[in-house]
Amino acid sequence: MRDLALIFAAALAAALGVGVLGALILRLLRDRSITVHVCVLLTITVAAVVAGVVVVAQAMFLSPHDLQVVLLTVAAAAAVSLAVGWYFGRRLAAAAVWADQARERERRVEKGRRDLVAWVSHDLRTPLAGLRAMAEALEDGVVDDPATVAGYHRRIRTQTDRMTRLVDDLFELSRINAGALRLTMSAVPLGEVVSDALSGTAPLAEARRIRLVAAESGWPTVLASEPELARVVGNLLLNAVRYTPSDGTVRVDAGCERDAAWLAVADTCGGIPEGDLPRLFDVAFRGEPARTPDSGGDGSGGLGLAIVRGLVEAHGGRVDVQNVVGGCRFVVRLPAA
Repeated sequence: MRDLALIFAAALAAALGVGVLGALILRLLRDRSITVHVCVLLTITVAAVVAGVVVVAQAMFLSPHDLQVVLLTVAAAAAVSLAVGWYFGRRLAAAAVWADQARERERRVEKGRRDLVAWVSHDLRTPLAGLRAMAEALEDGVVDDPATVAGYHRRIRTQTDRMTRLVDDLFELSRINAGALRLTMSAVPLGEVVSDALSGTAPLAEARRIRLVAAESGWPTVLASEPELARVVGNLLLNAVRYTPSDGTVRVDAGCERDAAWLAVADTCGGIPEGDLPRLFDVAFRGEPARTPDSGGDGSGGLGLAIVRGLVEAHGGRVDVQNVVGGCRFVVRLPAA
């Protein structure tokens, strides 16, 4: 019994020595990956077993041959343990990273949802209050001269159109996020889509004294769904016109590169803060100054660029933005037909 106690004490002392050293190593590696931690932990465990076996073997005066057999047995078990630990350590690390990314993505989605509700509530509350006030004024006969009544009617129609566009944007965004968007792909001449979008934006640009400039040639044909592509181009033009000061310029051009076509919309807005560029396509992001219904009259609620990104990605393309001299430049890349 006394011999067994001595053997246990010797093995425990050797294992404790390895364990303390391993704890220090793990502390030094605390910033490394989960895989590294798992492998180091298994190595420490195996090393502790080996240390205990060696100390006990020395105390028992085993022959060199017997000691070699014991060490080979432990080495085989150690190799299997380390291989299994490395494999499952990588899987555990991947699962941990995926779970962390999923939580972060869920937090971003929830924040975007709260921001969207807040912005849309603001953009609906303001025109609704104006509509109610004008309707009550007309109903109570507060205004009765024809010119004022006609002005009230025009403002009611304008506010109604603005709210309709906001509701349409919400519906389009919900289709994109729900994966319910169905595209009818065909060869679409990009020049015709841009021409129609320029015609629709021209009245607003003229009212703000903004020049719309488009390339005369070089328009490629893209593989896209024409209604959704028209919305992408229209949203980009409206966004450019809204943020370009009076007497500014909005330029549209396009071209081809390898198997893709690109469309660029550049303005003279003065540039976007670098910190806002990564968030520019987020839902309900408006940056500074905050976009209000009076800032351009489209009532987009900060959804226009988010819809652009969703529609472009649904086509298998991508959209980027960068600052250029005097303004910024949006570039859409789509598969060429």
